Formats: sequence, structure tokens, C-alpha cells
Amino acid sequence: MLVDDQAMVRAGFRMIVESEPDITVVGEAADGRTAVEVALRCNPDVVLMDVRMPHMDGIEATGHITASADAPRVLMLTTFDLEDYVYSALRAGASGFMLKDAPAEQLIEAVRIVARGDALLAPSITRLLIEEVARRPASDPSATIAGFDDLTEREIDVMRLVAKGLSNAEIAEELVISPATAKTHVSRVMMKLDARDRAQLVVTAYEAGLVAPKVG
Repeated sequence: MLVDDQAMVRAGFRMIVESEPDITVVGEAADGRTAVEVALRCNPDVVLMDVRMPHMDGIEATGHITASADAPRVLMLTTFDLEDYVYSALRAGASGFMLKDAPAEQLIEAVRIVARGDALLAPSITRLLIEEVARRPASDPSATIAGFDDLTEREIDVMRLVAKGLSNAEIAEELVISPATAKTHVSRVMMKLDARDRAQLVVTAYEAGLVAPKVG
């Protein structure tokens, strides 16, 4: 599903994604309010979401869309002023970020990444997230996060590594386990914490203080 207040931008994205035989555009919207309605009606797997739009911005719309059962993944379409909304977008349920002027092949890959439930967090995005969380007071995860007490020590280790941006293969190497076992651990952590995807898990890990932000 394509959400942008500029018809030409939507047309460009439609042309790019529908050039792939396994990707189909099921709906479009020109503002956040309409996006919420169309998403409910069309039930897309992935929503390409602009941020600044009339009536309702992309962040608020993302919050509404991802609050539903079996919610689609939301890929935010970003510009240079990313730091203004990266934290809010992730908290609202965004699974990743994509520059509007990125090459077509990168857009296609981004759609595939979030469609399979992975987060699309570039190092620059992670840095901005860390900086934002570092400005916030540390919290007691066991007191503030439902399901945290159910995590095993190994699962907490896995959560820390996810927050540092490691892939399942890299987590496996770090903990000397198989990639399949690493994937299982990540899945169990997300299930216990009711995390939608890795992006939400990253936010939760930093807010819980499992990873000490290093800024400056």
C-alpha cells in the first residue's frame, strides 16, 4: 500500500514495486486519515508511509494501523530531517525507514525485508535512536515491561545483541550457537514481550536499559 500526498510520488513507487512479479499494490492514500481506512479495507502486507501529510501525519497513522490484529509492516519514507521523528515513528510501530530518493532496487529490497518481519534499521537510524533514548531516564525493565520477568538469561543476551543491530547469523556466532537456535531465541523473545518485530524489540531493549547508550 502506498501513502503519500503527492500523486506523482505514488505513481513512481507503484511503477517500481509492480515491476516485480510477486509484489502488487493493493491500495493508495494521500493522507494519514485515509491511509488508516484503506489499510483496514485492503489488508496490505507492507505500507510505504510518508511522514508529513494533511489531516493526519504518517506517524499517527502508523500508530493506528499497527494497533490492529495481524497489522501490516510499515516502512517510513524519509527525508534528510530524519532526526525529528525517528523515535516517534519506531514507537508508533514502524518497521524501518527508506529514503525517498533511494535506488529502485533498494526500495524493493526494503519492502521484502520488512515483509518477512525483519527491521530495516541502518546504522544512522540506530545512532539517532540511541541518542534519543540516552536523553531519557533509565527504567527498571522488570517493572515497566510486561513479560520481561519471563525471559531467560540467554534470551536477555539475545535481546542485547538484537539491540546492537546484529543479525541472527551474527548472534549465533557471538553466542556460539547455530543460526537456527539464534532465530528461535529471537522469536521467543518477541513472543514473550509481544514485540511486533525486531525494530520494536530494539526500542524496548534501549528503553529497558539492557544496552547502555553511548553518544558523543
